[in-house]
Amino acid sequence: MNRCGHWLTSPWRRTTVAALAGALPVLAFPGPALWWWAYVALVPWILLARSAPTGRRAAYDGWGGGFGFMLAMHHWLLPSLHVFTLVLAALLGGLWAPWAWLVRRFLAEAEAPTRGRVLAALVVLPSAWLAVELVRSWQGLGGPWGVLGASQWQVGPALRLASVGGVWLLSFLVVAVNVAASVLVALPASRAPAVAGLVVTAATASAAWAWAPRPDTDGRARVAVVQPGVIDGPDLRFDREEELTRRLVGQDVDLIVWGESSVGYDLAERPDLAGRIAGLARATGADVLVNVDARRSDRPGIYKSSILVGAGGPTGDRYDKMRLVPFGEYIPARSLLGWATSVGRAAGEDRRRGTEQVLVNAGHGVRFGPMVCFETAFPDMSRHLVEDGADLLVGQSSTSSFQRSWAPGQHASLGALRAAETGRSFVHATLTGESAVYDASGRRLGPWLGPDARTAAVYDVPLADGVTLYVRYGDWVVHAALLVLVALGLTEGVRAVRLRRTAPAPLGPPARTVRESPARPGR
Repeated sequence: MNRCGHWLTSPWRRTTVAALAGALPVLAFPGPALWWWAYVALVPWILLARSAPTGRRAAYDGWGGGFGFMLAMHHWLLPSLHVFTLVLAALLGGLWAPWAWLVRRFLAEAEAPTRGRVLAALVVLPSAWLAVELVRSWQGLGGPWGVLGASQWQVGPALRLASVGGVWLLSFLVVAVNVAASVLVALPASRAPAVAGLVVTAATASAAWAWAPRPDTDGRARVAVVQPGVIDGPDLRFDREEELTRRLVGQDVDLIVWGESSVGYDLAERPDLAGRIAGLARATGADVLVNVDARRSDRPGIYKSSILVGAGGPTGDRYDKMRLVPFGEYIPARSLLGWATSVGRAAGEDRRRGTEQVLVNAGHGVRFGPMVCFETAFPDMSRHLVEDGADLLVGQSSTSSFQRSWAPGQHASLGALRAAETGRSFVHATLTGESAVYDASGRRLGPWLGPDARTAAVYDVPLADGVTLYVRYGDWVVHAALLVLVALGLTEGVRAVRLRRTAPAPLGPPARTVRESPARPGR
């Protein structure tokens, strides 16, 4: 055993190395945003797992790496959730244990993998990674924040691929490239299938670039984003938003968007505030989309609601947020995990959920689909809005609790993926930055509004029609990956049965001891 291998015989050292290796992919996301790093970031983790002496140890390597990945991706939660952030990272990290076990199963260092096994690994390991991303994308586990393919939000060819298979296709290809790179590094005798995998990946990207349908622009809308910055208190925030919105008078805007929690009172109980917003709509000639975070007067509980206000007051178009942020807006299994409120800024009271997505008819014939906060991380929500006829996607967010961290940039980048997947422009409006707007191909329009910006910015947003392949066929990449894993399970089951049937029968009965029990050699 070489010196490095001997050093890794310590379980604690190996787990530490696994956690560090698992954290490496985060550098591909904002803030560093080193998109190219994603294509090699998994190599150290893969090489560690394939060197594991047993399958169990490989599973521990997967758990340790998953812990490192989740903690690095969500490190900005530490000031809010404190030690509970570590608990969540440890729980979610376990999802990568089967993936690392499969890495060893196909690429084990001690078994000299055949070319056929390497080719299988190029399909099975990305499929297993997608299964992990699918499970952790459940809202109760935190949602699809940090999906590996989302690191490619600023790469034009990757966004074209997203229009074909969504962010899932990007994740699959990124993992496949990492597997191929690992083979090139560690298995010189199997370089041919690894190179073949890279060629297929490049050919797939080229074909998508050439043949995938492109969105057709059939109009434009002038959309204004109002970003007031960090302001303590709902009254002062409202005053600032009102002041910034008045600057839009005479700029011929079609829609004005305020951020998440931009209004801290139920408008039915505060007609004075509703009247002030309606006055802004009359003065600017544009409807105003606000977000109310308050206890409702017509039903029990606190809701976060996107409400459109026109010249005559609230229009009746309302969307109640459906997917709430775990611990931030509700506590899962509060009777069991309610102690989180004592160690951090977890939700003291669970907010209520909406029941369905809605389309909002703004003035000037624009139909848009609103989403609130981390709902923009869910590909299915934007896809369903476009299926229902949305011309534009709008996300309202507030990352004021995470200023000067990587969270605002990570959140803003998701709009590029949702735009490319659906072929619809995307407006991401926040209270405190980063606000951003993207066209229907995922290309950024104008500069991001950073945390220091306190302004009302106007964007000429192209409106597109047509249907992307992702909208038409949905999560077909995930379904294909699951079929690969089912086929693997069936193949392994048949193989186990055949081995059991062909195993040689014992030559005779085991020797007996004077106590009439089978002898156990070595005892």
